[in-house]
Amino acid sequence: EVQLVESGGGLVQPGGSLTLSCAASGFTLSNYGMSWVRQPPGKGLEWVSSITSRLGVTSYADSVKGRFTISRDNAKNTLYLQMNSLKPEDTAVYYCAKAGGLPSGQGTQVTVSS
Repeated sequence: EVQLVESGGGLVQPGGSLTLSCAASGFTLSNYGMSWVRQPPGKGLEWVSSITSRLGVTSYADSVKGRFTISRDNAKNTLYLQMNSLKPEDTAVYYCAKAGGLPSGQGTQVTVSS
């Protein structure tokens, strides 16, 4: 069974950092392009970042470029999102998904507030 489980969210002050994890099971994560998407309160899903399957080429939304870093650990079959210099507008539920696909997990809540 294909499963993606997000974790690592929480409450952080503006300017703080968090690292999100997405543990994959039922498939080999490195064989697929993977993405992080988020859903701010009262809004729709928005793409945050992606990493390609073989070469691991990364891409980012302009709103997070220079602050967020996507990576994966093939041995752990886990995707990560390192988030630095967090802003209140980064508040959202964060999901991982296969690139081009919809999230299937429960997501992890990130709240940036003083």
